[in-house]
Amino acid sequence: MKQKEIPYKIYLEESEMPKEWYNVRADMKNKPAPLLNPQTLQPMTAEELGAVFCDELVAQELNETDPYIAIPEEIRSFYKMYRPSPLVRAYCLEEKLDTPAKIYYKFEGNNTSGSHKLNSAIAQAYYAKKQGLKGVTTETGAGQWGTALSMACSYFDLDCKVYMVKVSYEQKPFRREVMRTYGASVTPSPSETTEIGRQILKEFPGTTATTTEGYRYVLGSVLNQVLLHQSVIGLESKIAMDKYGIKPDMIIGCAGGGSNLGGLIAPFMGEKLRGEADYEFIAVEPASCPSLTRGRYVYDFCDTGKVCPLAKMYTLGSGFIPSANHAGGLRYHGMNPALSQMYEDGLLEARSVEQTSVQESKESFRHRRAATRSVQQSMRHSSVKRQAKKRPFCSD
Repeated sequence: MKQKEIPYKIYLEESEMPKEWYNVRADMKNKPAPLLNPQTLQPMTAEELGAVFCDELVAQELNETDPYIAIPEEIRSFYKMYRPSPLVRAYCLEEKLDTPAKIYYKFEGNNTSGSHKLNSAIAQAYYAKKQGLKGVTTETGAGQWGTALSMACSYFDLDCKVYMVKVSYEQKPFRREVMRTYGASVTPSPSETTEIGRQILKEFPGTTATTTEGYRYVLGSVLNQVLLHQSVIGLESKIAMDKYGIKPDMIIGCAGGGSNLGGLIAPFMGEKLRGEADYEFIAVEPASCPSLTRGRYVYDFCDTGKVCPLAKMYTLGSGFIPSANHAGGLRYHGMNPALSQMYEDGLLEARSVEQTSVQESKESFRHRRAATRSVQQSMRHSSVKRQAKKRPFCSD
């Protein structure tokens, strides 16, 4: 069968959008270790987790048996504002690298919040609203998660309290104000508004992030429920590739807490776990916060304040504080428990890179795209001129 010509962007119809999230833990032979109660050191019960998270999200967090979980119609309706997102063939990058490799990337920035974080934010806001809660509270690093959550909460008319890493709060005023435009309250963290914040400020003036009390807590990465929601990225990617007979050899994702990487690789990892196909998975993490490549696989607190459950994961320690010049995002000290178990089992590899080298690569990629647009515009302009020369002179 002759392979179809691959377009620059592969778009799916709305009718092709996944109706279910994929729960990769259902196919894992070695399940991730359970969350532990920090007081008793016993596995957290649904009732205990319900004091922190929304009830339905607790059920998703603990679900290790159902491979597919239905996406509520209200969430799918919201997704349609920006999903399905395109799978892009990076023809220009291939030419720039002079490589025989065929490179694709899934573009998740085509929504008002600007990132993939909205996939989980709208789900978590929906379940909070369904439960009858007044609002949610969270923390954000660079501000992508906070922006997505504030947008989702605005949609469902929920209060949203965001604690933003202080250095990002000061360096990224526009991101901060976007959250406030959506109605969220944004507080630099650590702050004097929480007991934990006051403790951290006393010990480490002007650094790190913290949590706060009130409402239900939501998180933009690390938790298994978040990876479940983000599986829509990988599911769409696989549907798009299957349409054109594309089978990837290597799948690469940036890795902070695991939401982007986990969401992208989920259905492909499922095939590998079931013995249906084989892929090479690579997690790329910042050298300033290298939880997989330099961390330890142990139980650790999920938060600096040491009030959230203990998770077994690759971690640099809950007290880890990245250097001040490290970018506001990808700064979390640990990796998602399911991804950590996969890494421990040798199902994926990890590499750390310095943000300066990433910036150089990004500039090269951007310049290449700009040059391509310039050439395309020039060609269109020349085509118009050539056509104009051939067109007979007309007069009204």
